[in-house]
Amino acid sequence: MFKHLLLSLCFVLVSVSLSVAQSVRSSTYSRKAVSLYYKAEEAAQARDFNKALAYLADAVERDPNYADAYLKIASLHRAMGNKPEVFENLQKGLALKPFNAALMNSYFDLADLYFERGDYENARKNFELFLRGKPRSGKMVDFARQQIQSADFAAVAMQKPVNFNPVRLSDQVNRFELQYFPSTTADQRNLIFTARAGHRPDQDENIFVSQQRDGKWSAPASISPNINTPANEGAATISGDGKTLVFTSCNRSDSQGDCDLYISFRSGDEWSKPKNMGPVVNSKAWDSQPSLSADGRTLYFTSTRPGGVGKEDIWVTYQKEDGSWQKPENMGELVNSTGRDMAPFIHVSGSTLYFVSDGHLGMGGLDVFITKQGGGGKWAKPENMGYPLNTHTDEGSLFVTADNKKGYYSRKEMTEAGAATIQLYELDVPENWRSKVSSTYAQGRVYNADTKKPLAAVVQLYDVSSDSLVQQVNSDKITGEYTIVLSEGKPYALYVSSPGFLMNSLSFDYTSHKALSPVALDVYLKPIKSGAAIVLNNLFFDTGQYKLERESKTELDKLITFMQQNPTIRIEISGHTDDVGSDANNKLLSERRAKSVADYLRSNSVPKDRITSVGHGETKPVKPNTSDENRSQNRRIEMRVL
Repeated sequence: MFKHLLLSLCFVLVSVSLSVAQSVRSSTYSRKAVSLYYKAEEAAQARDFNKALAYLADAVERDPNYADAYLKIASLHRAMGNKPEVFENLQKGLALKPFNAALMNSYFDLADLYFERGDYENARKNFELFLRGKPRSGKMVDFARQQIQSADFAAVAMQKPVNFNPVRLSDQVNRFELQYFPSTTADQRNLIFTARAGHRPDQDENIFVSQQRDGKWSAPASISPNINTPANEGAATISGDGKTLVFTSCNRSDSQGDCDLYISFRSGDEWSKPKNMGPVVNSKAWDSQPSLSADGRTLYFTSTRPGGVGKEDIWVTYQKEDGSWQKPENMGELVNSTGRDMAPFIHVSGSTLYFVSDGHLGMGGLDVFITKQGGGGKWAKPENMGYPLNTHTDEGSLFVTADNKKGYYSRKEMTEAGAATIQLYELDVPENWRSKVSSTYAQGRVYNADTKKPLAAVVQLYDVSSDSLVQQVNSDKITGEYTIVLSEGKPYALYVSSPGFLMNSLSFDYTSHKALSPVALDVYLKPIKSGAAIVLNNLFFDTGQYKLERESKTELDKLITFMQQNPTIRIEISGHTDDVGSDANNKLLSERRAKSVADYLRSNSVPKDRITSVGHGETKPVKPNTSDENRSQNRRIEMRVL
């Protein structure tokens, strides 16, 4: 019995040996080529790949149609990490063979290499051959199907290219080997980006700023010695007013994890020492690629922390009233895919988010996507931004200016010497790439009205139609400077306040979607003292009526807060009209309007003895009643300290 078993085993081994030999011989009639193939296999088993490749080179020289030799050459180059040779020899070998399910992995490899070169048609064909072989690997099957979908999408996208013409920024800006993550302040006077002198480990990332001068960007300078260190500082974002900076740094002594987010604030020309944003925002994983809202109080970023949808996800956190940050929230499955979702950029209007992803349907690799906010603050399904912004390679982040006119992004290129470089580009933003809402800004300084010295103040922007705080920034305590973003489609109330001073309220109406233009606006705050008075610019009445409209609530509540913060003062509310109508009717209307304001305060816990009201009718105009604009300024409610 043992003898029969031994004979059977020998028969099996001989059969396997013969089948392998027949397989190798099947693609050549040259015995010498086959002999060289076997010698190559022996050399490869001994890890002498160069010797093996030499044998195989001789084999294909003897028979240029020796398919198995080409496939073996590809296999050896794959082990050596030589992609161009893998690609060339897989092409030659598979072209010489009929379909064979046993070669499914070779079809997969060749398809992937075609895709890397942007050859979507051949990539699709070889992924289909791979699937035809009925592979068992679920991950490979899913990937192949995804790439086939991408190839189909790319074929359509390339037939309908988006008309955009990127222009490389000057050598003065692109002075480094690598520069990326560009962004600007709301006034577009400062361009912030990350740069490295080269690829060497000692050439670390730093943050640079270039300034707009006479329509040109200046040579970039280090943003601050307090920010840039021998460690890596990069992937920075800056608030619209240029006073809050969040950036990424890795492996610092105070790190929570791999890479963390750090925050710094500017006062005058000086940036504060950066602080780690702490364990609420940062995790033990990789946290990077931040993007701040216009007022610096909402932060989007990329993280690999647990609880996400895919490999890298986009998260968002909000600043609380006390300055601390909430626990970050994942943006959910509509934005985040099972792949990589990275490099978020939130437009200053807050209405549109740009990011890169390889999990949503695209052209392969990381593509740039856009999603816009709809009703209830929900984000729409992301849309691929199309060709030629997106290609088969990985794309970088995109930044769009407040007015939707200019965009900035980085692009990987190869120098003539074959070195990889990343350059910054500027573009005119096509219509379908623009944010849902265009924005402009109000910019100026806050002063003490008596001393004319700069004043640190809180500047708040409210949407009066919804009585909601849209933005909040602080004026610079040294210069008094502030910048706040105004977006089209909304009526705004602007409040400027500082302890010991009367608040100043201003009104901006952008509901008409008219052309936006920057507003230069210095604000003077009056110290709280007897006789000091302000106009309440955000109280609204119907023509000839004294009932307060709903949009007045924001201003009225601000008045209540002011009275609560200053419990010892008494005020007078006075009404004024223009000269349209009779004197008696105007006086009565002004009295009733002033009383409506006083009654609202009294009904909301402000003691009656702290408020008086009076109507002056048309007797105290601030402008001659010679135009509609002047008359609108004469129709007003004032508050005066008694």
